[in-house]
Amino acid sequence: MKRFVFMVLVLLTAAGCSSVRTAPEAALDKQVQWALLPVMNHTETVQAGLRAEAIAESVLRSCGVTRLVRYPIPMNKDVLFEPGDDKTVNDYLKWAKEKGAKYAVVGHVDEWRYKVGVDGEPAVGFAFKIIDTATDAVVWSGSGGKSGWSREAVSAVAQKLIGELFDNSGVCR
Repeated sequence: MKRFVFMVLVLLTAAGCSSVRTAPEAALDKQVQWALLPVMNHTETVQAGLRAEAIAESVLRSCGVTRLVRYPIPMNKDVLFEPGDDKTVNDYLKWAKEKGAKYAVVGHVDEWRYKVGVDGEPAVGFAFKIIDTATDAVVWSGSGGKSGWSREAVSAVAQKLIGELFDNSGVCR
């Protein structure tokens, strides 16, 4: 009986380590041109947005989005501190349209850190949107937060969460 109670507590603890909310799956065509736009960094961690972009690109490609272009680095005027205002995002969206992208992926990082304390668990938080560039309509959005175990890397937790978010979008199905 003690073992059963212990297992239930472990499962409840593990279940509390992640939270994801997404819109219903969208019917998204993976064969058309996609654009990955900057992931805005709303954290105190330098270049967290750039790290999230690299992971998002890898996840999207692994899900079959082969015609994926990333915004040009020269458009990112300050490489150390990522772009972070709506005007910049609109400039990138205009660029995506000029490149013939059907969908543009935008997002932001809300958390990218190790928690303070003895164990120092990694914690990440993201929100992503997929925009139909023809109509500027958001066809899917999702957000989530996840923490890991003390010996886990922040990037590993980020990869799991971004993968889960895009799994829920319908892109990875």
